[in-house]
Amino acid sequence: MTQLRRQRNVKIVATLGPASESTETIRALYLAGADVFRINMSHGTQDDIARRHRAVREVEAAVGRPIGILADLQGPKLRCGVFARGAETLQEGAAFRFDLDPAEGDAARVCLPHPEIFAALEPGSTLLVNDGKIRVRVTNVSPEHADTVVEVGGEISNRKGINVPDVVLPLAALSAKDRSDLEFVCELGVDWLALSFVQRAQDVHEARELVDGRAAIMSKIEKPAAVKAFAEILEASDGIMVARGDLGVELPVTSLPPIQKRLVRLSRAVGKPVIVATQMLESMITAPVPTRAEVSDVATAIYEGADGVMLSAESAAGDYPVEAVTTMNNVAASVESDTVYRQIIEASRTPSRHSVADAITVAAREVAETTNVKAICCFSHSGTTALLAARERPKVPIIALTPLVRTARRLALSWGLHCVVTAEVDRFKMAVVNAARAAREHGFATDADRIIVTAGIPFGQPGSTNILRVAPCDEKKIYAGGGED
Repeated sequence: MTQLRRQRNVKIVATLGPASESTETIRALYLAGADVFRINMSHGTQDDIARRHRAVREVEAAVGRPIGILADLQGPKLRCGVFARGAETLQEGAAFRFDLDPAEGDAARVCLPHPEIFAALEPGSTLLVNDGKIRVRVTNVSPEHADTVVEVGGEISNRKGINVPDVVLPLAALSAKDRSDLEFVCELGVDWLALSFVQRAQDVHEARELVDGRAAIMSKIEKPAAVKAFAEILEASDGIMVARGDLGVELPVTSLPPIQKRLVRLSRAVGKPVIVATQMLESMITAPVPTRAEVSDVATAIYEGADGVMLSAESAAGDYPVEAVTTMNNVAASVESDTVYRQIIEASRTPSRHSVADAITVAAREVAETTNVKAICCFSHSGTTALLAARERPKVPIIALTPLVRTARRLALSWGLHCVVTAEVDRFKMAVVNAARAAREHGFATDADRIIVTAGIPFGQPGSTNILRVAPCDEKKIYAGGGED
């Protein structure tokens, strides 16, 4: 049976892959609790991507609920060349050179086909190899090579990834592959586009020109430079992903918890969706149950008020994709039923009373929490009114009504929003009528209950939220009320 509504506010993002690309499995993941599906552009051909996109839309039609699709661009990958013997072991204290020579490497050197890295390095810079398992320090650098000394040794093998944590690299966030993939998925009709390797706000601006309004832009924070420039990146983005994988390689792992909390809090303050990602239920790739530490990690993100929590390999390539989503759903339901959860959410709310729209949404929450109102209903074309309501993290459910299916799909990522595609209206009274119908049909209220309706008049102007009404769910009473048009 189709679930008309979730019994939680945080959203679950599930990555699709070989373990979860069939229509049947995607439907099972949705019914288990997935709200948004991530398509990782690092894996699979464009034909594979199109097939997964099509399968999600088939499930969406079958369940009758808007489902978001997030396409995650690969970003520029920095990798070393190949070795004559396939691999070498670097010993602590040994000298090792990275250079532009395409010849096969040995125990003393290997090709690093990225001259832009040598242009940015300086003596004392650090290079990390193979997810940080090997660390070398630069002793001498030229436009063609970098001499290093091994500080943490280990095995280096063909095409291992290279991280440069302490310099801003003169690299565009979009590679040639990314530009091709961006155009492809925008034409397919994805709802969100995740940008990898973001270092500065300009990276987001460049992507936005290419996207041209066809998708919302989510910046992945996975570089120290992005943490430093976060205020500007947040302003330029539609959403944020705290991508703890590469971030944990390039920064001390002990710095990740405070960074995560700060980025979530700042994103919440401006009403932009924020996802916490990477290794949330990692052990469930091969096990049917998570570790206690993983459950605590997921719970922490939910207590912080993140809009979404994400599964990567757990749902894309793991042995238990549906069980992983079910576990995440159950953790969310448990956390959000805790009285401490509400205390933390309310204590971490950032006051926002700078505009009429802010004041209306704050008033909606306060009225809902002091009267017997069953839901806050937001009528919106662009989604701005609904995002403002979600920013307030109210105790009562939020119904986001929009005549645009693409808006409903994008909003599926945002905290607490139950998205409903409704008919176009040109009068506020009809918005109230549609809101009352949605509240009843989706199980939020009965004829005897009341709801709050917010909207921007005239309709269709983003950020114009300027009207609030406490309304009955009984349509006869709505029509009898009169006076608001």
